[in-house]
Amino acid sequence: MVESKRNFIIVRRHRRWQRLWQFFFTGWGITMIAALVAGALFTRQLLWTPISIINMTDVIQNQFKMSGASIAGIDSKGDPFKITAKSGRLEYNRPNIVIFEKISGHTTQMQNGKKDVLTFSANGGEYNIKTKVLQLLGNVNIISKNDGHNMQTQELVIRLGD
Repeated sequence: MVESKRNFIIVRRHRRWQRLWQFFFTGWGITMIAALVAGALFTRQLLWTPISIINMTDVIQNQFKMSGASIAGIDSKGDPFKITAKSGRLEYNRPNIVIFEKISGHTTQMQNGKKDVLTFSANGGEYNIKTKVLQLLGNVNIISKNDGHNMQTQELVIRLGD
């Protein structure tokens, strides 16, 4: 097969464009990587990126968030309890504490020598998984099913464990 000069010129032009594109993209690619590495070294932050405007504190604190959170179980005396909330979250630095918003539920407690089911609701609360302590916070409302008593307070601690 005989190669004409025209084919040779087209191939040569194509190679020039190819080399130009390779130089342009390779050069900018190396420049961007060097800028990211230099930024991380100068600021001593591992998460130095062009999207550093993200509030990492908020991301870390709300890393594990649940909608319609619910916990059910049996307390140390063998009585059932249930906790439901609009949302719940675990914070990275406090992994044993579940933080609830708009919490409600029920538990069984001893009142005057007999078991009484208490229904509760509050603006928020914290449940310690290890110690099984529920702390209700803000506009706490408790209703006793046995005698119908209603109690309101700003903070209440319910021990579901020993």
